[in-house]
Amino acid sequence: MPKLKTMKLSVIIPAYNEERSIKEIINRVLQANLEKEIIVIDDGSRDKTKNILDSKFGRHKNIKILHHKENKGKGAAIQSGLKYVTGDIVITQDADLEYDPKQYQKLIKPILENKARVVYGSRNLGKNPRSYSRYYWGGKLLSWLTNLLYGSHITDESTGYKVFKTEILKNLSLKEQGFGFCPEVTAKILKKGYKILEVSISYQPRSFREGKKISWKDGLLAIFLLIKYRFID
Repeated sequence: MPKLKTMKLSVIIPAYNEERSIKEIINRVLQANLEKEIIVIDDGSRDKTKNILDSKFGRHKNIKILHHKENKGKGAAIQSGLKYVTGDIVITQDADLEYDPKQYQKLIKPILENKARVVYGSRNLGKNPRSYSRYYWGGKLLSWLTNLLYGSHITDESTGYKVFKTEILKNLSLKEQGFGFCPEVTAKILKKGYKILEVSISYQPRSFREGKKISWKDGLLAIFLLIKYRFID
């Protein structure tokens, strides 16, 4: 079997009020056996997230910590982090514990093997616990709408695990500040003619009590943005 290429992975972690999980998720990312850098963006947190980041990881040589003075949203945090990326591959990592960094090898393998330039981790290609029913079916709707509008064949448009060759993501001119990042980046990737390859991932959904933040309004916005970016750059 041919040896896979060695590429540096850049992990972008937006974080807003994640004091309960931020230390654990960064430690899990650090344990991933890959050449990597970690870029964490404290998106104007009002809890202890900032203090934990600075005190526990502020001096780590492979971790870059950025701070937004006020909460701007997931998309804005990713855009800030992207300015500091030096790796060949970029992956987005939520700051909660729903997505497991042990899956990085599986996610980047198609890129290392030159089989894809964009990879999404799909929660729907295998058996996983469901989040709230409205989110499960809302996600199904977004995937169906994406496929209808862009001629794709994806099963999980709203997944938190999105992986890109760095130059592709940096050339998309991203604009959306909040959770609109997901539909925007998906739409722009597909409009440019890139195929999204999906791999099956495991997923452990969290509840609102545990800090889940996305709402039904974000789902409506995602529908609007998928339609908007089909016709407008």
